[in-house]
Formats: sequence, C-alpha cells, structure tokens
Amino acid sequence: MGTNPFRPHTENPDATARGYLRYKEILTYIDRDYVDSVDADGLTNYAVAQLLGKLDPHSVYIPAKDRDQVDAFLQSSFDGAGVDFNFFRDTATVIATLPGGPAEAAGLLPGDQLLRAGTQSIAGAHLSTAQVMQLLRGPRGSALSLLVARPTQPQPLAIRLNRGRLPNNSVEPGALLDDSQTGYIKINRFAANTYEEFKAQLADLQRQGLKRLVLDLRGNPGGYLDRATRLADEFIAGSRKIVYTAGKEEQYNSQTYAHVAGDWEQQPLVVLVDENSASAAEVLAGALQDHDRALLVGRRTFGKGLVQQPIALQEGGELRLTVARYYTPVGRCIQKPYGPDRASYNRELTERQQHGELNSADSVRVAPGPQFRTDHGRVVYGGGGITPDVFVARDTVLHSAYYTRLQNLGVLHAYALTFYQRHKTELAGLRFAQYQAVFRVTDTELDGLVRQAALAGMRPNPVALRRCAPALRNCLKANIARSAYGPEAARAILREDDPELQQALHVVQDSTAQLALLGDK
Repeated sequence: MGTNPFRPHTENPDATARGYLRYKEILTYIDRDYVDSVDADGLTNYAVAQLLGKLDPHSVYIPAKDRDQVDAFLQSSFDGAGVDFNFFRDTATVIATLPGGPAEAAGLLPGDQLLRAGTQSIAGAHLSTAQVMQLLRGPRGSALSLLVARPTQPQPLAIRLNRGRLPNNSVEPGALLDDSQTGYIKINRFAANTYEEFKAQLADLQRQGLKRLVLDLRGNPGGYLDRATRLADEFIAGSRKIVYTAGKEEQYNSQTYAHVAGDWEQQPLVVLVDENSASAAEVLAGALQDHDRALLVGRRTFGKGLVQQPIALQEGGELRLTVARYYTPVGRCIQKPYGPDRASYNRELTERQQHGELNSADSVRVAPGPQFRTDHGRVVYGGGGITPDVFVARDTVLHSAYYTRLQNLGVLHAYALTFYQRHKTELAGLRFAQYQAVFRVTDTELDGLVRQAALAGMRPNPVALRRCAPALRNCLKANIARSAYGPEAARAILREDDPELQQALHVVQDSTAQLALLGDK
C-alpha cells in the first residue's frame, strides 16, 4: 500500500506514460472548453470504472467518502447507537437494542418507531436502510437525539444518547445440537477478530462436551485471507499446504502452510457451503476438501479466486487491484470464468438457478478442466468454485417470489413485532425453552400476516400462502422470539427447520461415511 506519485511501469514505460498524458490532456480540454459546465470529478470516476471494468469483476475503485463504510464491514467493532430496526411502509421500527449499548441504556424499546434522528426525518422520508444506519452511526461519544413513537404513549418521546463502541462479531454464538455432542458454529465473514472469536466459541463448546463439529460458511463473502488460513490451520495437521497465490509480479506469489498444533485437527468435521460462499471462505473449504479433512455439504460455491491488493491513493480513495489468483493445495483454480462483460458475470448465479443447478446435483456445470485428486485419491475439479461432497437442493419455498416479497417489504418482522407488543406479558411468563417447545403460529396469525401484507400493497395469494405456510410459521416464531428472548433464540428456532443443516448433522454423525470418504487408502 502506498501513495507515491505516478511513475510509468518499467516494462512498458512509453505506453503507460502516453496513456496517462492523453487522459490528462483530454480532461483538461473538456473542463476548460466544453460548451456546458462539467463535473470533472464525476467524469474521472466514470472513466476509472470503465477502465477497471475491462480487467476483471473484482478490481474496483473506492472513493474516499465510502472507505470508512466499506472498511467497517471487516472491523471487529464500530461506533453507533446499537439499534436493530425493520422497515415497513417507510417506517423504521426497532426490533432490538444491543445489550449494554447506548440505545438500551437510553431506554429505547422493541416496537419504538424512529421518527427523527437529529434534524433528519426518518418516518415517511423514503430513506434506505443504509441511510438510516448512517444516521445512527457516528464517532464514539458523539450525541444523538432521537424522536420516537411508542405504541403505549400518546405523544412522541425524545431520547438522547451518546454513541458508543459496539462489537461487530463475525462469528455467531456456537451451539450444541441434537445429541449435545455435535457443535455448530457459523462464520459470517473473515473480519479482523474472526480467528479469536472462533477460538472462543470452540473452546466453550469443548468445555460442554463437544465431539463433532459443523462449520457453517453459507453466505460468507470472504474477507481477510490470513484469518481464513489461520482457521484452516486449526483443522489441518502437520505442515500441509493451505493455499497458494500466483500473479504476474513475483511479490504476489505466495504459499501458505499449516504450522501450529490446532484445536480440532482429528475430530469429525463437516462444512456447510452454498452459492454465496466466496473468496476466503472458498480457500478454507477447498483446503479442507483437498486434504480430506472435512466433508463439504451444500451447493457449489461462488467461484471468486482473484486476490485484490488495496492501494491507497493520494486523494484519499483506494484502488483494490487484482494482482494474483488463489489456488487450492492440489492446484485447483477457484475463480469461475469471466470476460469484460460484468453484467454477464453478475448474472451467473441466476443462470445456475435457471438451468437447475441449485435444485439438482446432476445439473452442476463447471468449466472443463483437468481432474485433481485429494490426499486420499478422491477426484475433484477446479474451474469455478468448490463443489461439495454432498449436495443439498436449495429450499424453493424460501426463495419463492411470494416469500421473498414478504421479506423485502418487511412484513414478517412487522407482524412479529405487532404480535410481540400484544402478547408481551404472556411471553414474559415463558422461559425460552417453554416457548420453543409449545408455541405455535396458528392460522389466525397467518391471516393477520396477509392483512399486514395488504397494507404494503401486496395482494392476497391463497395458493402461495398454503405452499409457504410451514416456512412462514417458523420465520414468525423466530422473529417473535427475537423480540422476546434475543437474537440467539431466533437462530435456535431457524436451525430446527434448516434442511442443509439437518443433512450436515446426519453426515457428521455417520461414521461409515467419514471412513469411506476420509479414511486412509
């Protein structure tokens, strides 16, 4: 990373210098002589985007104003109010407050509607979720004034708080499932503190008697490669290779090996992946598969195997330039094919769905290429992502147009909050274990959900409702539990109705499958 002034590349100095001077000259003429006033900065951003678009899908320019927001995704904490909210009919309603955070301390409650933050109106202002999040975030210690509507109060309430430092965990709390010996840990991204968070969760489960582990990498878009390789080292014994990179410049060629005695090198391990597992998540999954250390369950991963180098620019922006490719230990290239047309690249996941790959293992298509063999002789392929050992079809109900629209309109969260407000006293009298065992979402609640959806302009669809009813009941039960008992309660309920997780639990407990696929040959 650096901020050095422009210097032509030593291998092609004339061409690089000519291009630089030509662009500088043309932009100068446009800015000075063009018939209308122009936004020179905007033109430059457009030109840079077009330039990078000719390279690959992952080389990008990040303007200075966006760097903090982009970087925050991979940090272990951030400054803010500690509010989780749902948008429904252009109204932001508090779902939960972070325990110990400024909003909780100031008295904000689930069900409160955010009317204004500072001088900025929220209700009816047609703001996006990201815009409201930016209003709530700010430097630690800075003051934030909120005006909220509370269902039990006739007048809006003014709430004042000072923003604080809030955890931004990348690893969800671990849990022991079914027989209380199989553990489950989900990693949402590879951020600054991911390795330490994982170690803490694993140690806690081990103290409770952990014998088998399911590691969930579904939806994990990647992040810091070194956090993923440190995690791989926890599972891979000896000094075996984890990943290597190869680029045009020798400085970007690297090989990473296991080198520490990990905490889970011999015990049964299954890894969940899907089409949204990408980059560093694919590096981890590929290394575990190549060394026959784990069985992979789910669907073919995204296929992002390009390495980006962050380069700080003088004006405060950042260039993330692809400088190398990732390869798994046996030599598989993770990256799926791409060309100059980014739109086609971005449609690739939709095309997987259209030709049936997400519903049938027989429809999986990868680019033709050589076969590779794992440590124990199993055949694996490169050419676009990591193909799991055990295929599980995507739940068509959860991705149906009806269910997806209910989610996108905020209807499910909105109805769950309404239900929670009406039944807060009864729910307070139930322990979560009782709620989990006995609470059922009835047809009456589903009818209420349909009425709530109608308020958002969604017409009733009895056929789609019947098809989605089991998933809707489970989702509503989880959302109500989140308001009443916290986010981990919601996750526990959703895990019960997760077909991919249930398949992973079956596989990790199947000693015959473990021996057949992972045993010495």
